[in-house]
Amino acid sequence: MGEFMTETQQRPAGGRRETETRERRRPIGTQTHAGPGPLDGQEAMAILERTRGSVDPELRAAIDSLPGSMRRIALYHFGWEHADGTPAAGNAGKAIRPALVLTAAEALGGPSARKAAVRAAAAVELVHNFTLLHDDVMDRDTTRRHRPTAWTVFGDADAILAGDALQALALRLLAEDPHPASTGAAARLAACVVELCEGQHADTALEKRACADVGLDEALAMAEAKTGALLGCACALGALYAGAAGEDVEAMDAFGREAGLAFQLIDDVIGIWGDPRRTGKPAGADLAARKKSLPVVAALTSGTPAAAKLAELYEVPYGKGGMAADEETARTALAVEQAGGRDWAQVQAADRMARAMQELARAVPEPEAAGGLLALAEFVTRRST
Repeated sequence: MGEFMTETQQRPAGGRRETETRERRRPIGTQTHAGPGPLDGQEAMAILERTRGSVDPELRAAIDSLPGSMRRIALYHFGWEHADGTPAAGNAGKAIRPALVLTAAEALGGPSARKAAVRAAAAVELVHNFTLLHDDVMDRDTTRRHRPTAWTVFGDADAILAGDALQALALRLLAEDPHPASTGAAARLAACVVELCEGQHADTALEKRACADVGLDEALAMAEAKTGALLGCACALGALYAGAAGEDVEAMDAFGREAGLAFQLIDDVIGIWGDPRRTGKPAGADLAARKKSLPVVAALTSGTPAAAKLAELYEVPYGKGGMAADEETARTALAVEQAGGRDWAQVQAADRMARAMQELARAVPEPEAAGGLLALAEFVTRRST
């Protein structure tokens, strides 16, 4: 990560470069490449809806092939059934990752490539949900998509096993796919899973260390492995199914990774300041869990008086500081903001988006062909708190 360091990475907040950073800031979601102007999100929503229409039947068929015990948990997790097995309206998430697979395939290979990549898109979505099931257990998150997480309903062991089953399904989908790109796609997705596990390990290890021992570089590297890797893999799989040249596959991977890091930065901001009515999680949930998210690490390493206050608050387990829960959350969030963590994360998200656009232009130089990918990248970094 060091060779790509920006001024804001070197001095995350409160340093001599803060004035320069403020002057060159761009609003999140307004970056463009040569051609289309800022998008209003409607194109991205249309892409996501179209993706769900293509990918959900493949997902349902794969999940229906599971043994009954695992199938029940998976259907609940995807929002297609209630805990008692009765049908539910469904809230399987936005489908950003499978949309990247299909949109990348179409950008580089046209509609036929998009159609051919549906199974790969479903595989990526299965891997994503495998990580969600496991993350919820490890993080002890009790709510996802506005309802109880699978482990709170079925128990830790069954939620973990269901996640394992989804990962196996993903690789089986690619193994059974007759498309010539499927072998390379399976190898790439398997390598991505290893990287995801490495990132999750780094994340959990980070939470156990003292605030003073956590660096911003390693936090960024962890976030790239945890979040950027799968978005990059999704874009690369789309390129593979389009028969793209190796250098274009790698550029698409880099595009997804940079967009993924921007996504994680904004997600971390929402994890602290998000509206529970929009996020489906309690306000300040990440602070209550004492997560060393990117805004928090940036604040802790800022060298400001607020950083010292934040470290003091973070060293005391939540609820043990003699304050009411709402007051403690508010004080901690304020310390992060005063130490520059929120500001830094927003600037970094804009910078990462700019890098993503550069990589996208390498692989898809025609603005019209790149429009769908641009719409998706902007969509994931335009979410409000």
